[in-house]
Amino acid sequence: MPASPAAATDAPRALLVFTSLPDAASAETLASALIGRRLAACVNILAPCTSIYRWQGATETATEVTLLIKTTPAHYAALEAAIRAHHPYELPEIVAVPVTQGLPGYLDWIVAETAGND
Repeated sequence: MPASPAAATDAPRALLVFTSLPDAASAETLASALIGRRLAACVNILAPCTSIYRWQGATETATEVTLLIKTTPAHYAALEAAIRAHHPYELPEIVAVPVTQGLPGYLDWIVAETAGND
């Protein structure tokens, strides 16, 4: 019988972590720090967007720059700590989504690029 794809219950090999920052300069600084410490294999800095949210009982509107951070579950705790240490917001958005499927070579690359930080 042929091998079946990895089941969704298998531990993910990679995570996609989202965070948003107030401007391109702070986004680039954080992205460079994460790559430099090998906490991420790649960080995409997206175009500015408009965020509308509730904060301390009021509706707020802000222009933000979103980062898409590729890392591994083993590096998540250190990555979260680094984001919190460098993030200008009192309560930063830090959301991790498990990557349950992907091009095997790309997932291997994420693991290899963050391996120097173990």
